[in-house]
Amino acid sequence: MNSAHAVRFLDRSTPPHLTTLIMLAGMSAMVMNIFLPSLPQMADHFGTSYGVIQLSVPLYLLFSAIIQLFVGPISDNLGRRNVTLWGMGLFVAATLGCLWAPNVEIFLAFRMAQAVVAVALVLSRAVLRDLYSQDEAASMLGYVTMGMALVPMISPALGGVLDEAFGWQASFWALLIMGLAVMVLVWFDQGETLQSTGKSMTQQFREYPELLGSPRFWGYSLASAFCSGAFFAYLGGAPFVGSDVFGMSPFWLGLAFGAPAIGYFLGNFLTGRFATRFGINRMVLWGCLANACGGAVSLLIFLAGHGSAITFFGMVTLVGLGNGLCIPNATAGMLSVRPHLAGTASGLGGAIMIGGGSALAVLTGLLLSEETGAYPLLWIMLLTAIAGVASIMVVIRREKVLGL
Repeated sequence: MNSAHAVRFLDRSTPPHLTTLIMLAGMSAMVMNIFLPSLPQMADHFGTSYGVIQLSVPLYLLFSAIIQLFVGPISDNLGRRNVTLWGMGLFVAATLGCLWAPNVEIFLAFRMAQAVVAVALVLSRAVLRDLYSQDEAASMLGYVTMGMALVPMISPALGGVLDEAFGWQASFWALLIMGLAVMVLVWFDQGETLQSTGKSMTQQFREYPELLGSPRFWGYSLASAFCSGAFFAYLGGAPFVGSDVFGMSPFWLGLAFGAPAIGYFLGNFLTGRFATRFGINRMVLWGCLANACGGAVSLLIFLAGHGSAITFFGMVTLVGLGNGLCIPNATAGMLSVRPHLAGTASGLGGAIMIGGGSALAVLTGLLLSEETGAYPLLWIMLLTAIAGVASIMVVIRREKVLGL
């Protein structure tokens, strides 16, 4: 970290170490996808359909979006450290509920409660904006999410292995253990980084219109939301495509499922390396274009009659690359629109992104069937990627017109 911010690992009188921020961000990613290879087995266990158990993805995303609306203002008032610790404690309790759920309805309720882990991602980003300028924050976010990108590379494969060896519950036991470990790490390492504004909670929430009235905030938020929308649609539809369309086992589906994370890792590395040189707007644009290219090529391959598991999961690597370039830079942009509202902006921007992702995951689940094959998912991924390109172009055009 910047020398201006002295950091000593496991010393909570200093800002958190980069390792802690990576673990917090990675925890959110793991909760989202470690169990996805087990969805067909979970449907059998609870005696329900794939469509019902698949709701564990969009409902989780929806409640994650709602929670993020409140996490930002609350942390801007109560501090990053306290809110992170409470959030991780509630996540551990919700994970126990998932393990002990006697039926699918109770499981889905506790799965929604697991969304409180969103505090880890939101506040890891807010901490960086507390400490760094816009382009520096984008660079640091790139390194944090580069480390985080390792998680979705391995967690679906880990979930598939655990499922085949011990059953679907093993993935949730793994989440419970890791949640406790991260909570302990935060307790001993994360010092408070927020400089108190002295404003009440009500005053913090009243500042939402200041963000919502900013075209730049909307441009960065929508670019991030649409670019990541392709990935969230993938989360909602890829387990069905892999298992029902291509007949893959949980193990092989878990291995293939991590394909976007390879591109995501590279995209975040490039962000960490080049964000300060090229600026966030170019990086976001290049990310949205890479995302759209991956969706377009994959769809064309299927339309030409050559679609396969290799081409489907392979081309999603470009979607991951685009997300790795777009999301950290767009996040740094939205947090810099009103630096004194970094926590609020992180939560609101995350809510917009996750809320849109939830809707896309639901839509994808509704449209996919054995008759449609992978086509609804491919079209949704492409169209959202194109919308991401349009969103960042509005920001770039506006800055040229205003001479910013």
